[in-house]
Amino acid sequence: MSEVGDIGRKAGRGLRWSLLGNLVMRAGSFTMSLVLARLLVPEDFGVFAIALAATQFVIYINDAGVIAATVQWRGRLEEVAPTATVVAIASSLTLYALFWVIAPFYARLAGSEDATWVIRVLMATNVVYGLTAVRSATLMRRFEQDKLAWANLAGFVVTAAVSITLAANGAGAYSFAWGQLSGGVLTGLLVLVLARVKIELGFDRVLAARLLRFGLPLCVSLGLEGLLLNMDAVIVGDVLGPVLLGYYLLAYNISSWVPGLIGTAIRYVALPSFARLAEEGEESTREGVRQAVPLLAGLVLPIAALLSTLAPAVVEFLYGASWLPAAQALRFLAMVMAVRMLSLLITDILAALGRTKATMWVNLCWAAALLPALLIGAGLDGIRGAAMAHAVIAVLVALPLLAVALRRSGVPVRLVGAGLARPLLGGALAGGVMTALATVIDGAFFELCVAGGAGLLLFVLVVVPRAVLKRLVRQGRVHARL
Repeated sequence: MSEVGDIGRKAGRGLRWSLLGNLVMRAGSFTMSLVLARLLVPEDFGVFAIALAATQFVIYINDAGVIAATVQWRGRLEEVAPTATVVAIASSLTLYALFWVIAPFYARLAGSEDATWVIRVLMATNVVYGLTAVRSATLMRRFEQDKLAWANLAGFVVTAAVSITLAANGAGAYSFAWGQLSGGVLTGLLVLVLARVKIELGFDRVLAARLLRFGLPLCVSLGLEGLLLNMDAVIVGDVLGPVLLGYYLLAYNISSWVPGLIGTAIRYVALPSFARLAEEGEESTREGVRQAVPLLAGLVLPIAALLSTLAPAVVEFLYGASWLPAAQALRFLAMVMAVRMLSLLITDILAALGRTKATMWVNLCWAAALLPALLIGAGLDGIRGAAMAHAVIAVLVALPLLAVALRRSGVPVRLVGAGLARPLLGGALAGGVMTALATVIDGAFFELCVAGGAGLLLFVLVVVPRAVLKRLVRQGRVHARL
């Protein structure tokens, strides 16, 4: 178990840096969104949503699974880096050329031909990611998330500066696209420097075959995951138009704060951590699952409960009453967020065990069930119906499929169930308290302070063990005396 502890320490350090970097970036992104919401109109958000949906889908398959394959590579990194670099570059360039051609057809299908060139500009960011894929994987493999954090933060500063400047000068949806591309270029350059991996190009068919045997099923799985996350934007835009899509995008962005902050940080460390644990044996992997699930649930479920029950107050307080229609979708997208976070962790566990085909089939079935559900939901009840359909499929289809995939991979489902039990109870009780208090409190700010604060406090009291609470109280008293 000493090896488990060593991996845990490295992963903990990497997670702290990832969380810190993401926290700063999310705070900056939030500030930027407040500024842009006042410089742009909902239609601009809608056009960008269409372009972003295409880009976010491609990013999952952009490197042909090279990043994940490099992170879990059993052997010397130097032997595979030249081949992996060639595969990643070839994949990203091919996909960019493909989407350059189909961009007009995709934009028309999504309901806004104005998105064509926005897509083409934004998609160039993924070429940068392909060029730097192996170096990013190297930093994750070494648990050097601090370097990734600094590179991403520097890129975000450029993104914000360019986006706000262009929006203030009337660039509309292009302000998002050029901002993202500018920040991506700087981040990519910094990653190339910080990774300290000699830039070599080469191609070994045997090594390429090993990379692709692992990477392609995961690549397909992640592509389906991207489809799951973005098909709703395409369908809402096609069925309801760009204005309602703008409201839906705002709700989706709010629900994505947690995956963006915590999920990205966890993914930077989960795959390398579980890959190392898998090398140690089955018991080490189970111990990792036993510790990871309740930690994740304890972070995610209270936020999901708050967003679901106090959605109107959240939207009105942050963005103003004119954006209140977005709250209809936010209630249900918060539930999707919670399921998505658990699925991300399980996907990384399965990938570390080499079970990439299992995640592919889970996401394929999830997407097949979600597509008709979104069409029906959007047609019957607008953006609320689309979000509700998303939540129903996530809970009733995705969760059971994930449980089956875990069991077939040798990970007892009871480990996950035991880790979720107390956080689920705490989330349900907190949601009930927040709902009750919100009915007797006026004003978005006071709802969030009183109802939200009471619900979160109850969650902590239910979920956090008493011994831990007592230790925290004692430490607080000591610091207070000092």
